[in-house]
Amino acid sequence: MPQRHGTQNRAIEWAWTSGKNYDDSFNEVALDVVFTDPQGREQRVPAFWAGDQDWRVRFAPRLTGRYTYRTCCSDEGNADLHDQRGVLVVAPYEGGNPLLRHGPLRVAASRRYLEHMDGTPFFWLGDIWWLGLTKRLSWPEGFQFLTADRAAKGFTVIQLTAGLHCDMPAFDPRGENEAGHPWEPGYSRIRPASFDMMDLRIQWLVRSGLVPCIVGAWGFHLLWLGVERMKQHWRYLVARYGAYPVVWCVAGSVPMPYYVSQSPQEDMAALSQGWPEVARYLRTVDPYGHPVVMHTLPSRMPLAEGDMADLLDAYMVHTGIGGPQGQGRRVSIVRQMVAQEPTKPVIQGEGGFEGLLGNNEGTQRFAFWALFLSGLGGFTYGANGVWQFNNKGDLFGPAPYGAAMGNTLWPEACQFPGSRQVGIGKRLLERYPWWRLESRPEWVQPHADEQDPLNPYAAGIPGELRLIYLPKPILPPPWGEPVDVEKLEPEVRYRAFLFDPKDGSTHGVGRIEGQTSWRVPMPPVLQDWVLVLERDES
Repeated sequence: MPQRHGTQNRAIEWAWTSGKNYDDSFNEVALDVVFTDPQGREQRVPAFWAGDQDWRVRFAPRLTGRYTYRTCCSDEGNADLHDQRGVLVVAPYEGGNPLLRHGPLRVAASRRYLEHMDGTPFFWLGDIWWLGLTKRLSWPEGFQFLTADRAAKGFTVIQLTAGLHCDMPAFDPRGENEAGHPWEPGYSRIRPASFDMMDLRIQWLVRSGLVPCIVGAWGFHLLWLGVERMKQHWRYLVARYGAYPVVWCVAGSVPMPYYVSQSPQEDMAALSQGWPEVARYLRTVDPYGHPVVMHTLPSRMPLAEGDMADLLDAYMVHTGIGGPQGQGRRVSIVRQMVAQEPTKPVIQGEGGFEGLLGNNEGTQRFAFWALFLSGLGGFTYGANGVWQFNNKGDLFGPAPYGAAMGNTLWPEACQFPGSRQVGIGKRLLERYPWWRLESRPEWVQPHADEQDPLNPYAAGIPGELRLIYLPKPILPPPWGEPVDVEKLEPEVRYRAFLFDPKDGSTHGVGRIEGQTSWRVPMPPVLQDWVLVLERDES
């Protein structure tokens, strides 16, 4: 038997060529490869049609040692494809990429956040590049530049749509990459060359330590492909990208019909019925068990209804694209989902693009801090101009309803200050065991509620840490009301300091000991602040 060599958690790829010719290889032949690991467990990995009479498999072994494999072809009479056997010898990964060192993602035991396979907590700070797999974000120059920018700022997840995009009809030229669309006209078959160009981008993200969150399609495309073709689409995505440390997003904006649908109610009903079937299929065809989420409309959250709760690993919520006036609603949506049963990590998948409808850096800062201290398990930022990749002389243009979302060019939009400030917030949280944070609104008075979302937010670890976000300036009477930290442990001494969420600078406040209540002093500048109380062991 042939012997191959691989590395733990790293994708390895090889091919088979059929001597038998098929008129329609994609639709006539299905090929799987069954791997048996050193402990005797089997994984059935789908292979993908690579064009002509070629099929390829990508596999990422989780264990070190000796694997065996055998191919299973739907045409059992094809000796070139069926019952091909071999050995794969896997060595430990010894590099510095955290995605390969710690392994892909899963839901932590607490059901509040994601972690790597070795138990290392994973901080989800995402960015939205929905058209990032198209030629609107040039390869390699533009894509590699933006990847480096986001990695340097602390982002860990990038959302990308796999060819079936939002804000455009099917086969719109804006959705092409350098090799065209991912499907032939009429959805007759996959176009492998288009996915070859996607490969380069997704592999670069993983190489850079960023997790691709692959959105299979915008929800309304199911009305055009149909359920069975959409299953084929997802099988192909799993075969191409399942060997990488990815998150699967079944679809976007479910159950939104197409923007100018003439039968919106009927379409919503069909989408609500069809997408759970696709999600169920995805779970059966993915041998790695990557986390599965679904991006849903803010006005409809079917994430915990019926069997959807069993099909999704986390609640990915769309908290609305409106400006600062929508902040209270964003918090309300997240708190509702945090309290939802069954318990799952709550991830903001979309929540107001910086540069759109009055959203600015302050809107992003508020959302990051208010939502994390309300129990959020992952935050996704977005910049208007980046998600659609406006280029000089090549603006994205109007959505199907007739208006453009904005004309800011993406090289300018990617430098909006909010993208840096959410990274600054992440760095503060990572100084502590952030995965143990508990939302504790009662620790501060007054505290935010639906009537006044600009009041303070509090979370922490009892006896160890308190984080309090102060969205609005503290003013002395009669211009404002005092803010008190409540329910302090008198036996614990805390060191208190103010953290500037705009630039990361700190201002010492002093030590607190022997008190159950403590009044927050007026900060040095009238703006939003994060108050940190950390246990002082000195």
